[in-house]
Amino acid sequence: MLSGILSIYCVMTGNIELAAWFIFIAALFDFFDGFAARLLNAKSEIGGQLDSLADVVSFGVAPGFIMFHMLNISHGQPGNTAENFSLLPFMAFIIPAFGALRLAKFNVDPGDPNVFKGLPIPAMGILVASLPLIRTDLYADRGLFYMIITNNYFLLTVAVIGSLLMVSNFPMFSLKFSGISFKANMTKYIFLGISLILLITLQYIAIPFIILLYLFISLIVYLVDIQS
Repeated sequence: MLSGILSIYCVMTGNIELAAWFIFIAALFDFFDGFAARLLNAKSEIGGQLDSLADVVSFGVAPGFIMFHMLNISHGQPGNTAENFSLLPFMAFIIPAFGALRLAKFNVDPGDPNVFKGLPIPAMGILVASLPLIRTDLYADRGLFYMIITNNYFLLTVAVIGSLLMVSNFPMFSLKFSGISFKANMTKYIFLGISLILLITLQYIAIPFIILLYLFISLIVYLVDIQS
């Protein structure tokens, strides 16, 4: 939660790249807090509620502010100033609103621990956090990919479709491992292996493709399951 708050502070002070890094740090803490709770046998109801609250701040509110800033400086968007006002950047706050709804649904009906209903909110937060880093990385080139990810319609599409996916009932595989057996965790190992290769070769640019890969593999797993 503190990482998410620091991310919001960085956006407000104009350091959007550092804001993105704090979301990645939050994702790291999000992974290890569950691991630590299981290791120490320290799971509790209050811990579960705090986990969801921290997720809303770090992967909902903070990415919402990052997306607001990205929309405000995007191509095709003049930006909000004293002389000019646009409602478009405020569409970014659909992310924390739908993220909170997604977590509320999950808390009421957690369902199968091996399957998520809808896009997990950390995945959405990481996707949004990658955008300013990609923008900085491609700034010198300013090629086609740079023009796409800095376009207001593209950013708005990411915000809306990502938010709708979070509250959808589309089944997506969980990254929680059942031991270390390859057979029992084949889908997760394949996903992580391809993701690692993409990260090594493309760095920040890999993150949107990794999210698309996650959606694609989840769709394949779902189609195989309903036909078996």
